Amino acid sequence: MKQFFLSLLIISILAPIFAQEKVDADINKVIRKHGLEQSQVMEIAAWMTDVYGPRLTGSPMLDKAADWAVKTMKEWGMQNVHTEAWGPFGRGWELRQFFMHATTTTGSYFPVIAYPKAWSPAVKGIVSGDVIYLDAGSEEDLKKYKGTLKGKFVLLDTSRAVAEWMDAPAKRYTPEQLLEMANAPMPGSGLFRNFQGFNTGFTSALWNFIYEEKPLAVIDRSFKGDLGTVFVTGARAKTGAARDKDAEVLPQVTMSVEHYNRIFRLLKRNMPVKLTMQLDAVYANPDGMERNIIAEIPGTDLKDEVVMFGAHFDSWHAGTGATDNAAGSAVMMETARILLQTIKETGIQPRRTLRIALWTGEEQGLLGSRAYAREHFAEGDTRSGVTGFKAEQEKVSAYYNLDNGTGKIRGIYLQGNPNVAPIFRAWIDAFKDLEATTITLSNTGGTDHQAFDAVGIPGFQFIQDPIAYSTRTHHSNMDNWDHLVADDLRQAATIIASFVWHTAQRDEKLPRKDVKIETNETGSR
Repeated sequence: MKQFFLSLLIISILAPIFAQEKVDADINKVIRKHGLEQSQVMEIAAWMTDVYGPRLTGSPMLDKAADWAVKTMKEWGMQNVHTEAWGPFGRGWELRQFFMHATTTTGSYFPVIAYPKAWSPAVKGIVSGDVIYLDAGSEEDLKKYKGTLKGKFVLLDTSRAVAEWMDAPAKRYTPEQLLEMANAPMPGSGLFRNFQGFNTGFTSALWNFIYEEKPLAVIDRSFKGDLGTVFVTGARAKTGAARDKDAEVLPQVTMSVEHYNRIFRLLKRNMPVKLTMQLDAVYANPDGMERNIIAEIPGTDLKDEVVMFGAHFDSWHAGTGATDNAAGSAVMMETARILLQTIKETGIQPRRTLRIALWTGEEQGLLGSRAYAREHFAEGDTRSGVTGFKAEQEKVSAYYNLDNGTGKIRGIYLQGNPNVAPIFRAWIDAFKDLEATTITLSNTGGTDHQAFDAVGIPGFQFIQDPIAYSTRTHHSNMDNWDHLVADDLRQAATIIASFVWHTAQRDEKLPRKDVKIETNETGSR
């Protein structure tokens, strides 16, 4: 209750400022027409997914998708359309062919729903072998398997219980959840740590043992999901990252939980199971470099200043990268198209330059956006500490990002910047009828706005309805165009176009947070 009254106090203090922020209702009307009534967002998304998906960083398909995006935005009339190289990223990977099936001693045969992990090497022809469960919890346990894994398919996990769905997996935020977000306190500056799991010492010993034994393939089960949904990402190398040039990588496969559980139960009954697999994959991207996609709509009297908006263009490989993140990329391209059409219809030009960025390497750690921030805005490393800013950093008013699936926008995270609250409140109130109402001081992480926030540029991610992002599509084989919600993407593109436009037309850039500049060992700043 105390926190609720504190939120009311903040709102009352800022209320006079709310009225000062201009909202151009006439421009919003045109934006709504092109965004809601004449949308092309699903067509854009279809090219990214059905035609040019998946888009694994470093893969030939991502290169083709990038060429398509450049060509498309040039045809629309955008300016300064180009790609910017960053890296080195490492080698790429492309799956050419894969199948797996199982047979049992009773004569039962069944195709297996499974996907190779990215950067798994090809095997020679079609291979078959017995399945063995590596039941070990210590280095002492591993000794009994010495010399037994070669030529086998090795299961690493126990079975996982599967519960039937009594409620739909797709959800929208409730009013109560949105109110809780709105009343969230100012976030702290806590540290983010990347925990690699319990008992990492044994994990290293386990994988060292597996690489010494050289089985046909290592198999785990999808850690979540059911009904044939497989969540799968990248393989584990003997040392370093699997994408590193010349890294040693064993074939690794993630299996649907139902098929994994069946095989596991048969082995527990001492009933042997044999798997047959074909895995044809190639390593690509010999120069190790990757590229981001950049395009602009030039400004006028404040053209040296920039409003940026973007999303990550890369994906994982089991689906076609629809909700993660063709949704965000298609919305941002659609945002650019809406703005071009709005300019054409009204004759009004943006004051600041509008710049779209489609990032690569996000799935491996925001690599593309961080590289862009280092190149253009910051001295030092955006992870370990920024030691200074380049002149270009001061010219960016804001960066807007979309990367939480197909759900409609319900509001925006302020990323701990209370100074933008009255501005965003005025802008988002124009879309109450589209159910976008919430602003929260909270931070949100895991995507490319963080690269901008880290270098002192106001960077924002929008609040989106979760739909079935975590339960069905995020990094899974079900991440396909069919699971995009057209009305939601139309709504998102419309709102973002309005935010970008109003940011461009303000007399002042958006207010910034205070940024701590760390001093390096030489004392320079």
